[in-house]
Amino acid sequence: MKFPAILAALLATSPLYAQPKKGPLAPIKDNPKLPRVLLIGDSISIGYTLPARESLKGKANLHRIPTNGGPTTKGLANIEAWIGKGKWDVIHFNWGLHDLKYMGPKGENLFPKEKGGKVQVSLADYEKNLDKLTARLKKTGAKLIWRNTTPIPPGSKGRYVGDSVKYNEAAARVMKKHGVPTHDLYTISKKRMKELMRPANVHYTAEGSRVLGKDVARIVVEALK
Repeated sequence: MKFPAILAALLATSPLYAQPKKGPLAPIKDNPKLPRVLLIGDSISIGYTLPARESLKGKANLHRIPTNGGPTTKGLANIEAWIGKGKWDVIHFNWGLHDLKYMGPKGENLFPKEKGGKVQVSLADYEKNLDKLTARLKKTGAKLIWRNTTPIPPGSKGRYVGDSVKYNEAAARVMKKHGVPTHDLYTISKKRMKELMRPANVHYTAEGSRVLGKDVARIVVEALK
């Protein structure tokens, strides 16, 4: 066996590269009688994947990308693989929280701007990247749903209150240009932050993810009508 073949075999069996068999990142088997829906997003969407899938039982095959969607730069690098060759009826997508987070001069994650941290993707570049990604997603022929970026609670490490609003405003311009509707999880989360989100953390409690997942399912069902 030649070296590349050996390497491929090792990667295929390595726990670092193996596809998860359970959980939100695990692939699902389609029911051919149901429409196909794709979720694209970061860890917030990972959190609401299983609750949304549960709510869509018997209504849709809910897939998601097999990883954290990260910033728009990661999206541009991986969008073709994530879309694949199959037909999608609905694509529910988001980027934002990884674009607006602050990084250190040596790539340190969640590095405070007070110490010289810079946003991972500038607001201007975010808007340009999102425009390219949305244009690509439109070519699939799927019904698109943009999910806006959720709030940043006070005290969150490497992210700052109000930045979601700025990035959502940029995203709104892109979605208006492309005629894509917005699923507003920002407002729901802002109003119920103490109930649904963790303190000083952009992530959600289990109950918070369940609430978001049910709302994602509701929006998907409306789109499928």
